Amino acid sequence: MARSRQLAPGVGRFSRSQAASRRGLYKGLKKSDKPAPAEAPAHKEVTVGGDKNGGTRLVPTSKAPRFYPAEDVRQPKKGRKSPKPAKLRSSIVPGTVLILLAGRFRGKRVVFLKQLDSGLLLVTGPYKINGVPLRRVNQAYVIATSTKVDLGDSKVDAKINDAYFAKPATKGATSAEAEFFEEGKPKAKEPFPEAKSADQKEIDKAVVAAVQKQENLAKYLKATFGLSKGQFPHQMVF
Repeated sequence: MARSRQLAPGVGRFSRSQAASRRGLYKGLKKSDKPAPAEAPAHKEVTVGGDKNGGTRLVPTSKAPRFYPAEDVRQPKKGRKSPKPAKLRSSIVPGTVLILLAGRFRGKRVVFLKQLDSGLLLVTGPYKINGVPLRRVNQAYVIATSTKVDLGDSKVDAKINDAYFAKPATKGATSAEAEFFEEGKPKAKEPFPEAKSADQKEIDKAVVAAVQKQENLAKYLKATFGLSKGQFPHQMVF
Protein backbone atom coordinates (compact mmCIF):
# COMPACT_ATOMS: atom_id res chain seq x y z
CA MET A 1 0.00 0.00 0.00
CA ALA A 2 1.54 3.28 -1.14
CA ARG A 3 1.14 6.11 1.27
CA SER A 4 1.29 9.76 0.34
CA ARG A 5 3.82 11.27 2.71
CA GLN A 6 3.35 14.90 3.58
CA LEU A 7 5.62 17.47 2.01
CA ALA A 8 4.22 20.14 4.30
CA PRO A 9 1.44 20.13 6.89
CA GLY A 10 -1.76 19.32 4.97
CA VAL A 11 0.05 18.94 1.61
CA GLY A 12 0.63 15.37 0.40
CA ARG A 13 3.18 14.11 -2.13
CA PHE A 14 0.44 12.49 -4.24
CA SER A 15 -3.01 13.80 -5.08
CA ARG A 16 -6.11 11.93 -3.95
CA SER A 17 -6.54 10.25 -7.32
CA GLN A 18 -2.85 9.28 -7.51
CA ALA A 19 -2.95 7.80 -4.02
CA ALA A 20 -6.10 5.82 -4.78
CA SER A 21 -4.55 4.52 -8.00
CA ARG A 22 -1.41 3.39 -6.19
CA ARG A 23 -3.37 1.61 -3.47
CA GLY A 24 -5.14 -0.49 -6.12
CA LEU A 25 -8.20 -1.24 -4.05
CA TYR A 26 -10.28 -1.26 -7.21
CA LYS A 27 -8.65 -4.59 -8.12
CA GLY A 28 -10.18 -6.43 -5.17
CA LEU A 29 -13.34 -8.48 -5.45
CA LYS A 30 -16.59 -6.93 -4.35
CA LYS A 31 -18.02 -8.67 -1.33
CA SER A 32 -21.53 -7.24 -1.48
CA ASP A 33 -23.10 -8.53 -4.67
CA LYS A 34 -26.71 -7.72 -5.28
CA PRO A 35 -28.88 -10.69 -6.18
CA ALA A 36 -29.67 -10.81 -9.87
CA PRO A 37 -33.28 -9.90 -10.59
CA ALA A 38 -35.45 -12.80 -11.58
CA GLU A 39 -36.12 -12.84 -15.30
CA ALA A 40 -39.75 -12.47 -16.21
CA PRO A 41 -41.07 -15.23 -18.45
CA ALA A 42 -41.58 -14.28 -22.09
CA HIS A 43 -45.10 -15.76 -22.12
CA LYS A 44 -47.85 -16.28 -19.62
CA GLU A 45 -50.79 -18.63 -19.64
CA VAL A 46 -54.27 -17.11 -19.61
CA THR A 47 -57.67 -18.70 -19.49
CA VAL A 48 -59.96 -18.17 -22.45
CA GLY A 49 -63.63 -18.91 -22.71
CA GLY A 50 -65.39 -21.03 -25.28
CA ASP A 51 -65.72 -24.76 -25.66
CA LYS A 52 -63.60 -24.91 -28.82
CA ASN A 53 -60.75 -22.58 -27.72
CA GLY A 54 -58.85 -25.07 -25.61
CA GLY A 55 -59.39 -23.35 -22.26
CA THR A 56 -55.91 -21.79 -21.99
CA ARG A 57 -53.60 -19.86 -24.27
CA LEU A 58 -49.99 -18.56 -24.13
CA VAL A 59 -49.81 -14.76 -24.44
CA PRO A 60 -46.63 -12.60 -24.59
CA THR A 61 -45.87 -10.92 -21.28
CA SER A 62 -44.98 -7.56 -22.90
CA LYS A 63 -47.06 -6.63 -25.89
CA ALA A 64 -45.09 -5.38 -28.91
CA PRO A 65 -46.02 -1.96 -30.33
CA ARG A 66 -48.41 -2.05 -33.22
CA PHE A 67 -46.51 0.53 -35.30
CA TYR A 68 -42.79 1.21 -35.36
CA PRO A 69 -40.46 3.14 -37.71
CA ALA A 70 -38.47 1.19 -40.26
CA GLU A 71 -35.33 3.15 -39.32
CA ASP A 72 -34.27 5.11 -36.30
CA VAL A 73 -35.13 8.72 -37.05
CA ARG A 74 -33.68 11.46 -34.89
CA GLN A 75 -36.34 13.86 -33.75
CA PRO A 76 -35.32 17.49 -34.25
CA LYS A 77 -35.15 19.63 -31.17
CA LYS A 78 -38.11 21.93 -30.92
CA GLY A 79 -37.07 25.54 -30.83
CA ARG A 80 -38.91 27.99 -28.64
CA LYS A 81 -37.73 31.03 -30.57
CA SER A 82 -39.85 32.46 -33.33
CA PRO A 83 -38.16 34.42 -36.13
CA LYS A 84 -38.77 38.15 -36.01
CA PRO A 85 -38.13 40.72 -38.75
CA ALA A 86 -34.92 42.70 -38.47
CA LYS A 87 -35.14 46.15 -36.96
CA LEU A 88 -34.72 48.93 -39.51
CA ARG A 89 -31.50 50.91 -39.22
CA SER A 90 -31.93 54.48 -38.05
CA SER A 91 -30.05 55.76 -41.13
CA ILE A 92 -32.67 54.27 -43.48
CA VAL A 93 -35.92 56.20 -43.89
CA PRO A 94 -38.35 56.35 -46.86
CA GLY A 95 -36.60 58.27 -49.66
CA THR A 96 -33.04 57.38 -48.59
CA VAL A 97 -30.69 56.59 -51.47
CA LEU A 98 -29.04 53.20 -50.90
CA ILE A 99 -26.05 51.56 -52.60
CA LEU A 100 -26.55 47.87 -53.38
CA LEU A 101 -23.56 45.67 -52.46
CA ALA A 102 -24.73 42.28 -53.74
CA GLY A 103 -26.97 40.72 -56.32
CA ARG A 104 -27.60 41.37 -59.97
CA PHE A 105 -27.66 45.16 -59.53
CA ARG A 106 -24.66 45.51 -57.17
CA GLY A 107 -23.09 48.94 -57.35
CA LYS A 108 -26.39 50.59 -58.33
CA ARG A 109 -27.99 53.39 -56.37
CA VAL A 110 -31.67 52.91 -55.50
CA VAL A 111 -34.39 54.71 -53.55
CA PHE A 112 -35.80 53.07 -50.41
CA LEU A 113 -39.62 52.95 -50.25
CA LYS A 114 -40.62 50.89 -47.19
CA GLN A 115 -39.77 47.85 -45.07
CA LEU A 116 -41.82 44.71 -45.70
CA ASP A 117 -43.18 42.31 -43.06
CA SER A 118 -40.28 39.90 -43.66
CA GLY A 119 -37.76 42.64 -42.75
CA LEU A 120 -36.55 43.09 -46.33
CA LEU A 121 -36.36 46.54 -47.90
CA LEU A 122 -38.51 47.52 -50.87
CA VAL A 123 -36.45 49.64 -53.30
CA THR A 124 -36.74 51.00 -56.81
CA GLY A 125 -34.20 52.54 -59.22
CA PRO A 126 -36.38 54.13 -60.52
CA TYR A 127 -36.42 51.83 -63.54
CA LYS A 128 -36.64 54.74 -65.98
CA ILE A 129 -33.41 56.27 -64.64
CA ASN A 130 -31.02 53.38 -63.92
CA GLY A 131 -32.90 50.22 -64.93
CA VAL A 132 -33.45 48.82 -61.40
CA PRO A 133 -37.04 47.58 -60.98
CA LEU A 134 -38.99 47.07 -57.77
CA ARG A 135 -36.91 44.69 -55.67
CA ARG A 136 -36.53 43.31 -52.18
CA VAL A 137 -33.06 43.60 -50.64
CA ASN A 138 -31.53 42.73 -47.29
CA GLN A 139 -30.39 45.77 -45.34
CA ALA A 140 -27.16 43.93 -44.48
CA TYR A 141 -26.10 44.32 -48.13
CA VAL A 142 -26.74 48.03 -48.61
CA ILE A 143 -24.94 51.27 -47.73
CA ALA A 144 -27.23 54.06 -46.59
CA THR A 145 -26.16 57.44 -47.95
CA SER A 146 -26.97 60.89 -46.63
CA THR A 147 -28.77 61.73 -49.90
CA LYS A 148 -32.55 61.61 -49.62
CA VAL A 149 -35.41 61.98 -52.09
CA ASP A 150 -38.39 63.96 -50.81
CA LEU A 151 -41.28 61.59 -51.54
CA GLY A 152 -43.80 63.79 -49.77
CA ASP A 153 -47.16 62.13 -49.03
CA SER A 154 -46.78 59.41 -51.67
CA LYS A 155 -47.29 55.93 -50.24
CA VAL A 156 -46.74 52.47 -51.66
CA ASP A 157 -49.84 50.36 -52.26
CA ALA A 158 -50.48 47.70 -49.59
CA LYS A 159 -50.58 44.96 -52.25
CA ILE A 160 -46.81 45.38 -52.78
CA ASN A 161 -45.78 42.87 -50.12
CA ASP A 162 -43.70 39.69 -49.88
CA ALA A 163 -46.39 37.59 -51.60
CA TYR A 164 -46.28 40.02 -54.54
CA PHE A 165 -42.74 38.83 -55.38
CA ALA A 166 -43.50 35.10 -55.12
CA LYS A 167 -42.70 33.20 -58.32
CA PRO A 168 -45.63 31.38 -59.96
CA ALA A 169 -45.46 27.59 -59.95
CA THR A 170 -44.37 26.30 -63.36
CA LYS A 171 -45.68 23.00 -64.66
CA GLY A 172 -43.22 20.64 -66.33
CA ALA A 173 -43.73 18.12 -69.10
CA THR A 174 -46.92 16.09 -68.77
CA SER A 175 -45.34 12.82 -70.02
CA ALA A 176 -41.94 11.15 -70.08
CA GLU A 177 -41.86 11.35 -73.88
CA ALA A 178 -42.45 15.10 -73.89
CA GLU A 179 -39.80 15.52 -71.20
CA PHE A 180 -37.30 13.55 -73.33
CA PHE A 181 -37.79 15.80 -76.36
CA GLU A 182 -37.67 18.97 -74.24
CA GLU A 183 -34.25 18.08 -72.82
CA GLY A 184 -31.53 20.36 -74.16
CA LYS A 185 -33.93 22.96 -75.51
CA PRO A 186 -34.03 26.43 -73.93
CA LYS A 187 -37.14 27.08 -71.90
CA ALA A 188 -39.67 29.46 -73.39
CA LYS A 189 -39.37 32.90 -71.80
CA GLU A 190 -42.59 34.01 -70.18
CA PRO A 191 -43.69 37.60 -70.87
CA PHE A 192 -43.52 40.07 -68.00
CA PRO A 193 -46.98 40.49 -66.41
CA GLU A 194 -48.75 43.67 -67.51
CA ALA A 195 -50.10 44.23 -63.98
CA LYS A 196 -46.60 44.38 -62.49
CA SER A 197 -45.42 46.67 -65.28
CA ALA A 198 -48.31 49.05 -64.50
CA ASP A 199 -47.43 48.96 -60.78
CA GLN A 200 -43.80 49.80 -61.59
CA LYS A 201 -44.84 52.84 -63.65
CA GLU A 202 -47.30 54.01 -61.00
CA ILE A 203 -44.69 53.93 -58.21
CA ASP A 204 -41.89 55.38 -60.34
CA LYS A 205 -44.07 58.31 -61.42
CA ALA A 206 -43.93 59.88 -57.94
CA VAL A 207 -40.26 59.00 -57.41
CA VAL A 208 -39.10 60.39 -60.78
CA ALA A 209 -41.05 63.61 -60.17
CA ALA A 210 -39.28 64.03 -56.80
CA VAL A 211 -35.86 63.24 -58.32
CA GLN A 212 -36.26 65.85 -61.06
CA LYS A 213 -36.84 68.56 -58.45
CA GLN A 214 -33.24 68.18 -57.20
CA GLU A 215 -30.37 69.19 -59.44
CA ASN A 216 -28.00 66.44 -60.64
CA LEU A 217 -29.82 63.80 -58.55
CA ALA A 218 -30.80 61.81 -61.66
CA LYS A 219 -27.14 61.68 -62.75
CA TYR A 220 -26.16 60.56 -59.23
CA LEU A 221 -28.69 57.70 -59.31
CA LYS A 222 -27.58 56.66 -62.80
CA ALA A 223 -23.88 56.47 -61.85
CA THR A 224 -22.63 53.16 -60.43
CA PHE A 225 -20.63 52.91 -57.21
CA GLY A 226 -17.09 51.56 -57.22
CA LEU A 227 -13.81 51.76 -55.33
CA SER A 228 -10.42 52.69 -56.78
CA LYS A 229 -7.00 51.77 -55.47
CA GLY A 230 -6.34 53.31 -52.06
CA GLN A 231 -10.02 53.94 -51.30
CA PHE A 232 -11.51 52.30 -48.21
CA PRO A 233 -15.27 52.36 -47.55
CA HIS A 234 -14.88 52.59 -43.77
CA GLN A 235 -13.05 55.91 -44.20
CA MET A 236 -15.72 57.41 -46.50
CA VAL A 237 -18.75 59.51 -45.68
CA PHE A 238 -21.66 58.61 -47.92
